[in-house]
Amino acid sequence: MEEIQVSIQRMPGTEDLPLPGYMTAQAAGMDLMAAVEAEVTILPGERELIPTGVRVAIPEGYEAEIRPRSGLALHHGVTLVNTPGTIDADYRGEIGILLINHGQAPFVVRRGDRVAQMVVHRVCRVRWNACGALIPTQRGDGGFGHT
Repeated sequence: MEEIQVSIQRMPGTEDLPLPGYMTAQAAGMDLMAAVEAEVTILPGERELIPTGVRVAIPEGYEAEIRPRSGLALHHGVTLVNTPGTIDADYRGEIGILLINHGQAPFVVRRGDRVAQMVVHRVCRVRWNACGALIPTQRGDGGFGHT
């Protein structure tokens, strides 16, 4: 498995929180922790930006995707508003997690709660080749539910 080195900076006052980390040896995503100072309650249908207390310097040619945690979705109906979120290689701000509560009960976020996952990927740049027609396929222009 490929490994890359990524610089990470803790925000002041977050030294008590663990850095993002893999929970198992073969996990693809690192868990991100809530760096809230006090409990945050998200009512059903509401959304809240949750700080993580970290800033990263993703290397050029990579991006970090921010994804929901399946346990929060299954047990509480809590997920991310924009998923996957993208951390570009040139972004240097604090990573924020935009949680939304699709559940039926208020959801409480506490300091140190695992609120999302981060997966780092290689990216490629596209150079468009404008053409008059595309190579046909068996599917053609069949859309949602076509196959």
